Amino acid sequence: MPRSEVSGRTPGLKALSVSAQFHIDPETYLDEIRAEVPRYDELQEETVEAIPFPPQRVLELGVGTGETTRRLRARYPDAEVTGLDSQPEMVFTARELGIEVRLARMEDPLPDGPWDLVISVLSVHHLDGEHKRDLFRRVREQSRALVMGDVVIAEPQVTPLEQGVDLPSRADELVEWCGGEIVWEADDLAVIRAVYE
Repeated sequence: MPRSEVSGRTPGLKALSVSAQFHIDPETYLDEIRAEVPRYDELQEETVEAIPFPPQRVLELGVGTGETTRRLRARYPDAEVTGLDSQPEMVFTARELGIEVRLARMEDPLPDGPWDLVISVLSVHHLDGEHKRDLFRRVREQSRALVMGDVVIAEPQVTPLEQGVDLPSRADELVEWCGGEIVWEADDLAVIRAVYE
């Protein structure tokens, strides 16, 4: 289906919150995501590698099963991480790992900052262009840096996209909207870093 060059949205699709669109099983999530995104572990590592300084307070958008936080804490054990996720099952799973997680959508107001770092892996592509721009504006107001690893529109599109759920944008659009730079790219994946301090 054709996608808009500006927003990355499929014309005529109405953007719903991610939680209203699909159900995720935390027990099988990692196996499923690794099958769909063959470079998932590399994306995770490159995202954590792109962190520009040792962060104290970190906000993770779309904490999922806690994989990004686990990797971040391995490198920065003193970091205090707060996670957001719109899936109750993921919130419970992450809390079992000792992660402070709030049930919230990325479209909702962010928890009070300031944050040293806002980080996200494979979450922002669920927002349409307008909501991405709004999210990046709010992140810039409350944080020193943003690091995001996500699927982007590319040729060929390697990662399977689900209509109405996955709304990736082009990497150059994300860079423009968040004021950052691409620090890693492979296939249809990119890591983007923005430093605001």
